[in-house]
Amino acid sequence: MEKELERPTQLITRKFAKDLHLNFMKYRASIIAKYIKKEDANAVWFSVEELENYIEYIKSKGEKTGYDVNGIRIYFGVYPEQKKYAEKAGLMTVFLQATGKKIRTNTKNEVQTFALLREESNADISSIEPMNYGSIGRPPSLNY
Repeated sequence: MEKELERPTQLITRKFAKDLHLNFMKYRASIIAKYIKKEDANAVWFSVEELENYIEYIKSKGEKTGYDVNGIRIYFGVYPEQKKYAEKAGLMTVFLQATGKKIRTNTKNEVQTFALLREESNADISSIEPMNYGSIGRPPSLNY
């Protein structure tokens, strides 16, 4: 029997998404373009396969390194102005970083020696590499 998926609670309407993107273009992208003297990236694309692979990778590596992976934090970044980054040089990007809670064993009480305790935090997990190198979108070729 196939598991019925729950509708995510964070979904927004396409109209609100368009408004958010237009606000970005009006209040951020235009300022950035004036400052850097070129049009910047306005979107980053990852395939479903890439995202699923990264999620499986961080879960597995987290387990191996003693973490309960509980999320992905998305950071903004800017590529260095170097030839090796070609058309991405100097443009915005996003990268994904696994977050989670360290799992440790309790050695203070012999009865609970192997019990797992979870730290209360959603911190970046520095032992898991971030993911980058999605495809960037730039005006006027990409508008929401």
